[in-house]
Amino acid sequence: MLKRTHKLNEINDSLIGEVVIINGWVDRMRDLGGIVFSWIRDRYGLVQVVFEPQKPVYKSVENLSNEYVVAVKGVVRERPEAAKNPKLKSGNVEILAEELEILAEAKTPPIYTNREEGNEEARLKYRYLDLRHSTLQRNLIFRHRVAHFIREYMNSKDFIEIETPYLTKSTPEGARDFLVPSRLKKGSFYALPQSPQIFKQLLMISGFDRYYQIVRCFRDEDLRADRQPEFTQIDLEMSFADQSDVLEIVSGLVKGLYEELVGVNVGEIPVMSYSEAMEKYGSDKPDLRFEIELQDITHETFADEMKFLAPLENEALKSIKIPNGGSFSRKVLDSYVDSAKSEELRLGWVKKINGDFSGSLARIFRSAGVNLELKDGELMIACAGKRSAVNKFLGGVRLDAAKRLNLVDRESVRILWVVDFPMFEWNEEEKRYQAQHHPFTMPYVEDIDNHLNDLSKIRSHSYDLVINGWEMGSGSVRIHTRKLQEKVFDLIGISESEAKTRFGFFLEAFEYGTPPHAGFAMGFDRLIAVMLGLSSLRDVIAFPKTTSGTDLMAGAPSKVSEAQLKELGIKLEVDE
Repeated sequence: MLKRTHKLNEINDSLIGEVVIINGWVDRMRDLGGIVFSWIRDRYGLVQVVFEPQKPVYKSVENLSNEYVVAVKGVVRERPEAAKNPKLKSGNVEILAEELEILAEAKTPPIYTNREEGNEEARLKYRYLDLRHSTLQRNLIFRHRVAHFIREYMNSKDFIEIETPYLTKSTPEGARDFLVPSRLKKGSFYALPQSPQIFKQLLMISGFDRYYQIVRCFRDEDLRADRQPEFTQIDLEMSFADQSDVLEIVSGLVKGLYEELVGVNVGEIPVMSYSEAMEKYGSDKPDLRFEIELQDITHETFADEMKFLAPLENEALKSIKIPNGGSFSRKVLDSYVDSAKSEELRLGWVKKINGDFSGSLARIFRSAGVNLELKDGELMIACAGKRSAVNKFLGGVRLDAAKRLNLVDRESVRILWVVDFPMFEWNEEEKRYQAQHHPFTMPYVEDIDNHLNDLSKIRSHSYDLVINGWEMGSGSVRIHTRKLQEKVFDLIGISESEAKTRFGFFLEAFEYGTPPHAGFAMGFDRLIAVMLGLSSLRDVIAFPKTTSGTDLMAGAPSKVSEAQLKELGIKLEVDE
């Protein structure tokens, strides 16, 4: 084998006149009047190789085709001026071939490997070919660089990387667990961890002070473009620390990543309460790359004039003003009205075009003598109903309007912390309250004393990191006493006996000296996607699943033999 002397990104002007050996894949070929040009590709770059008819090696070109693996020996020479390509590192030079060795032949690929085209299912089925594409290779190389930076940063802050188990106990609270049957204890099951939550808290009890891990997690939940059944998160925990300590560490990490790997200085990261985020943006993960905010007009003097929107007792009337919203069609505005009705809300609108007002609220405002202070072309949408529902609905309209009108600055990076989430949320299906983050989150103790009759008003010492409207990660100060942990379990309907069955070992650990501690977990795949400006996690994962959780390449999930099931003590009952 002709063993390579240079990677393809090393072929440049400094090597002109030298003999080199390169290894790689044939990316494409062109025959220009007898002279054959072939682009050779490896993960480092592209180089043009020239096969001239008078050279003995020319006869070998007849057997050459795309995706063949080859070794080429030749002389580096300067390209003609008109043929130079400044976009490539090797763009000023080419290799005049002297020897060619075909290391592996290839069938015609079922998908393109040098173009972003083709059916997505086919690309996932032949993922090993799709990964030859330079874009996906750049994404995964960037992923590697991010992981390397994270480890260096966390190590510099005295964190220790410790692995936690993949085969653990099922503690269902949140998404469904993936279960793994035990062969040695038939009828019993392991669960794949949704996160290392309990184990990282146990490490704090063990005295390790600062832990981190880039860890695989598993959740059996309905999928979409920004979810995968198995995913990676950046996980950390700190003893003798409070919320401010965690925010400082994570902010430094994120700012360092963007500055070092993207070349963006994100500045200081602001902190906003959950209630403020919901009131101003209608979302707990607001996208701050555009300036539309919700305005509370419940107590404005003209509210009583808005007969069909006027809020009833304990309701709110809020509005948003949309720049250039005057271009919205009546069909779009009617769709907002219909959607509001389906949510038991009332909605109206008014817009100003060439100085004139139109819309369902125009006459009402004119008769009330209200100065709307609308700019020309501006649209105002007002919505009345239950405050939380109004906030959520107008938050959705805000995002939809930004998308329709292209208001989002795609080049900007806006990061913020959202803090003080509600400790509990109502689960309508189970008719009970459940922990909004997880039940190990520290609540505001004074809120427990004051709001036992309405658990929705109890705040928690929790915090989310938001980047460009994406929830990037969550964390909290943790409960570190058995008494308070059992109190929280009781509030969400976990009995003493159930708590002992599911979390007994964890509760017992609290009795042996548990330091105050806090932590955080950030979606690694999602972080990579957002940093690269991508919308799908599949573009930053080497071997992803489809939205139905299927691996089209390997054919997973798949059936197993009856012998395997019998060994596990499992008998399947399949509906005919």
